[in-house]
Amino acid sequence: MAIKVDEAVLEEQLYDDLARANALPLWKIASLMTPEPTTRIIPHIWRWSELEPLLQRSGELVPIERGGERRALQLANPGLGGEWATTDTLVAAVQLLLPAERAPAHRHSPSAIRFIMEGEGAYSAVDGERCIMMPGDLVLTPNFTWHDHGNDTDHRVIWMDGLDVPFVRALNSVFFQPWKEVGFPTTRPDNNSLTLYGSGSLQPTWARPQTDYSPLLVYPWTQTEQALRSMRGVEGSPFDGVALQYLHPHTGGPVLPTIDCWIQSLAPGSHTKAHRHTSSVVYHVHQGSGFSVIDGRRFDWQRGDYLVIPQWAWHEHGNDGDEEAVLFSIQDSPIHKSLGLYREEVFETAGGHQEVTGRFDG
Repeated sequence: MAIKVDEAVLEEQLYDDLARANALPLWKIASLMTPEPTTRIIPHIWRWSELEPLLQRSGELVPIERGGERRALQLANPGLGGEWATTDTLVAAVQLLLPAERAPAHRHSPSAIRFIMEGEGAYSAVDGERCIMMPGDLVLTPNFTWHDHGNDTDHRVIWMDGLDVPFVRALNSVFFQPWKEVGFPTTRPDNNSLTLYGSGSLQPTWARPQTDYSPLLVYPWTQTEQALRSMRGVEGSPFDGVALQYLHPHTGGPVLPTIDCWIQSLAPGSHTKAHRHTSSVVYHVHQGSGFSVIDGRRFDWQRGDYLVIPQWAWHEHGNDGDEEAVLFSIQDSPIHKSLGLYREEVFETAGGHQEVTGRFDG
């Protein structure tokens, strides 16, 4: 007489055998195919009033040669439990260079940007070209270019770092190489790329390097501020206000293949409508104050603060002050767009504004 074996027991035996074979039953992991994007990244504000004293203490206690070659505070997203990331693809940090300091030269496969917050006259050298830094300037460090930083002034210099480290790590493509000496040799005049490619619609006919990253390494605040000033009174985007994109001078695309950089202005009394997109954003408040509503929660910000918006999170911005607010941001939209994964959605109810159900209190 045949003995009937419980089907549940047989199924468990199947799972045990699959595990030993390093195979997984797809029918049990179908939850990975979610109806919409999910992430552990959470909206958060890093207050400059809290970061600045910590950065200053770091300068007093940690010599540049002990700071892992760079004295920088990385903005760790609270949703990641201490992982070195601000979003799933981007990391933002704040770096300090004291008078007479020079950060050693190195290169790495992740790309980086610098947005200068405080101090003038220091430099970031990229492949032998010194980019002289002024507050509000954007400086690029394309992937695997030799770079070092120096401060020959008598005052401290502080800037925002933005890198695509989490994305490059996810691809297991991180390379790092220190230079054999402290500084990489200077081989070109200071701000040479600005001389060649910084004239807007006029470009040299003899120098057109075919690179995915912008050959213009520094985008001066003087030009950026002038562009913003010329836009005053323009209605701009219903979702972002007067938002301007830093461009690759030859392709008209983003400055780096993985990082898009924006500068945007919110006029006093303005309030944008809400939308969401598959790209994540890290904002730095360059000027003024205001607020953002992210998934129904209000985040008030002011000059110097940093704000992260996760992918596929509803968000809108407002300026309830008397001064124009200016936001600089890094975004991972080039990754999504190049892979055909970028998607955007408009908040169509309540006149385009979310109901505020809470407030970020830090």
